[in-house]
Amino acid sequence: MEHTEQVDPAAYFDSYEDLKVHEIMLTDKPRQDAYQQAILGNRALFMGKTILDVGAGTGILSIFCAQAGASKVYAVEASNLARLARAVVEENKFQAVIEVSECKVEDFQLPEGERVDIIVSEWMGFFLLHEGMLDSVVYARDKFLKPNGLMFPDTATLFVAPCSVPSRFDQWENLSGVSMRCFGRALRKQNSDNPEVLTVAQEDLLHEGHIMAWFDLMEVTTEELNSIEVKDVLVAQHSGKLQGFCIWFDCTFPGDEIEQRQLSTNPSAPQTHWKQIVIPLPEDSCEELEERDPVAFSLSMTRNKETNRRYDLQLTLLDPEKEEHHLPCECHMTKCILMKTHLEKMQVD
Repeated sequence: MEHTEQVDPAAYFDSYEDLKVHEIMLTDKPRQDAYQQAILGNRALFMGKTILDVGAGTGILSIFCAQAGASKVYAVEASNLARLARAVVEENKFQAVIEVSECKVEDFQLPEGERVDIIVSEWMGFFLLHEGMLDSVVYARDKFLKPNGLMFPDTATLFVAPCSVPSRFDQWENLSGVSMRCFGRALRKQNSDNPEVLTVAQEDLLHEGHIMAWFDLMEVTTEELNSIEVKDVLVAQHSGKLQGFCIWFDCTFPGDEIEQRQLSTNPSAPQTHWKQIVIPLPEDSCEELEERDPVAFSLSMTRNKETNRRYDLQLTLLDPEKEEHHLPCECHMTKCILMKTHLEKMQVD
């Protein structure tokens, strides 16, 4: 199964001139709170420091940095929204601290010999990498960040889990007393080329989530973002119908352990505008799972060759009988029960 998420490069920056896009982000309370608390909760890291805000948008993250005591903030925004950001800066009387530049960060220049102490950016897209903005953040890090500088956020983790998708399957069994299964089937077929942005209930996850990728924003390279693959056997942690695979991400920010903040799009966390990404399965691939049933699969995210802002997602269900399981494995297959018993006996002996 191959799923392609498309982004038109020519329209990418134009889309961010639509104020509705920014309204959605600005009214995303978990997103806003995570950044505000990460920045204002770490005033000691920002006091008197020079900051670069990559993809500044309306400038609100730059405002947080100024409120935290930054001495200089370079807010870089590629779209003409930069003009609105300047107005927001003036409205909050931070024009002496925040300098807004309307350009791509790849075209931005700092004063000769200057580097910044901290890079702040809200670069995350659907399934984390959609839109490819992380490339620009990595470019900015390599060109503008001091050797001992900080990244906000500084880590990102991508998760995948088998799940039920009742909104795409079960609700069509009986809609106002009418069976609409054929409509639900046609709807899923129509959307089969793209992952879907959905809200997944925690109880619809059949597994707590497997780490597909972990990124250290101080170290990750653009080459490492070209292809991400996982092949694994997960054990269902409760019964339910396998109808798709759910993808979400978490990000963390620097700071003392008590002050460290996290932004999570986990189904158990407060809902964000990112929601979750679901790859629905064809109906004939759906199956009822019992607790301890193994689910074998491979999932890859590969950068599209035509545009680096697009990723091709490919999901394949595999035969758990033929795939290697983690040891010890909690599934009910005989080979895993025997191996677990053998390992436990070795520990006792």
